[in-house]
Amino acid sequence: MSEVRLTVEPRTEFGKGAARRTRRAGKIPAVLYGHGADPRHLTLPAIEFARVVRENGQNAVLTLDVTGATTKSTELALTKTVTVHPLKNYIEHVDLLMVHRGEKVTVDVPVTVTGQAGPGTLVNQELDTVQVEVDALNIPEHLEVSVDGAESGTQIAASQVPLPRGATLVTDGEHLVAVVSEAPSEQAMEAEVDTEGAGVVEEQSETEENKAE
Repeated sequence: MSEVRLTVEPRTEFGKGAARRTRRAGKIPAVLYGHGADPRHLTLPAIEFARVVRENGQNAVLTLDVTGATTKSTELALTKTVTVHPLKNYIEHVDLLMVHRGEKVTVDVPVTVTGQAGPGTLVNQELDTVQVEVDALNIPEHLEVSVDGAESGTQIAASQVPLPRGATLVTDGEHLVAVVSEAPSEQAMEAEVDTEGAGVVEEQSETEENKAE
């Protein structure tokens, strides 16, 4: 996973009004915590942070250059929580977790299913992510499992997902990640469509009956 540098500032105003002013200034209110230190209230550059999340996901390691009136410092952090406005879709607040070089962290990593399963089969992905413990500076962008040539009945569990060296699976190893099953025949699909259509017609008939009454 890539390491991204952001210039951030200490935040000295709090409350809803202060948060609105911060966002109007093109910044995002954030809190950095971890390692037993007092939480640090910061502001992040909104456009740059949104780009980091969009291009690298929440597992990107952030190098925060904290610039203040009197002091400057550099911290490493992971994005723990991103709160997005439910209607306007802008980032309202961010929680950051302080990490150290050489430290292991527990993160959710996306799983990508690759390959083409055997003919006449259908692949269902049961888990989109698995949780792993891994060095903070070596978090994989994604993990891959192959179903290439897999026959119907094949099941791939979390314990079968290849992990990078030094990483440990936290997700229950018995949880299914992908299942290969027999694809429905054309006749079965047509029969299902016919059944659904019949239900619609029956419902319409009942409605018409009620109107007639």
